[in-house]
Amino acid sequence: MIDLTTLLETPRFLLILLAVSWLVLFAFTILRPQRLFNCALLLAALFLTLLTVCSFLTRSAPQALAACGLAAALFVFLIPLMLIWNGIVMLKKESRSFHNILSLLIGLFMALAEIALLLVVFTDLTRRVDPSLPILLQFFIGSVLYGSALLLSFILYTLYMQLLPHLRRFDTIIVHGCALLDGDRVSRILANRLDKALELFRKSRGRAMIVVSGGQGDDETVSEAEAMRAYLLEKGVPDEQILLERFSRSTEENLRFSRQLLEEHGGGGRIALVTSNYHVYRCILLARELNMRCTGIGAKVAWYYWPSAVIREFAAVFTRRRYFILTVLGYGLCVLLPLALQIFGP
Repeated sequence: MIDLTTLLETPRFLLILLAVSWLVLFAFTILRPQRLFNCALLLAALFLTLLTVCSFLTRSAPQALAACGLAAALFVFLIPLMLIWNGIVMLKKESRSFHNILSLLIGLFMALAEIALLLVVFTDLTRRVDPSLPILLQFFIGSVLYGSALLLSFILYTLYMQLLPHLRRFDTIIVHGCALLDGDRVSRILANRLDKALELFRKSRGRAMIVVSGGQGDDETVSEAEAMRAYLLEKGVPDEQILLERFSRSTEENLRFSRQLLEEHGGGGRIALVTSNYHVYRCILLARELNMRCTGIGAKVAWYYWPSAVIREFAAVFTRRRYFILTVLGYGLCVLLPLALQIFGP
């Protein structure tokens, strides 16, 4: 019988396993970048990386596993503190809207779960107060940890997608719009998207067609597409190489209407989807559902804006019917089933 401890203490085995995990992840990402399964593959690859490093440092499988567990626990306990800090920064720099305090609220919720976990593990206070309280706390802790694991894997995969190599030259560049300032001015976030599109346009030797996509909001005097067109014209892009899609009101409509526009003008070829870096995954997901083969390219946003924006993207993805059902099934297996066995088991 193969001794797992011996294998974990064998450098060659760990290096081979590590290489295979990253190669599998890279292959799946290139072939099916929209698959949420890739998030789990990334977590596995990162864990194997950490395990390999710890194994080389300790030369002992039990110590390596213990070091991995400690590092993971410290990271998990630091996440709510970072989210709370980010939420406070958002309140200082942005308006006090619900979207802008998402990271603060999630951080506080996760911190409560971690405090409850410490109470359950290190004290018997909960059992003295109410014998049924530990079960309720386990339900609360399990629920928060499950949601945190999903969120963490999504955040890491969103970051990982930005590191992937992509083509330098494209035939078509689709730029996703977002809200305008004062009804007709390009915002900083939108300007960053357009600047990224300009960078790709120049790398394509000025031959690519640029589709600017975005309708007109209730508080806007022009469509987002028209404002983007004006910005590109100022930067020297010829008018005949700009296509306006000015009727969309959502990311899905951005893609669907842009595809229709390209079909009408005989465009297409190698397509780049340019949006903010936190928004790339959902764009690719929706594009694949519409049978559009595209490369997602993210533009930078302010560092303090990114966490709350990614949380919104996470909610938008996981509330889609297919992913919501899979999430509920996973929740039942990982959280509800163990609790049910503990309560009703022998």
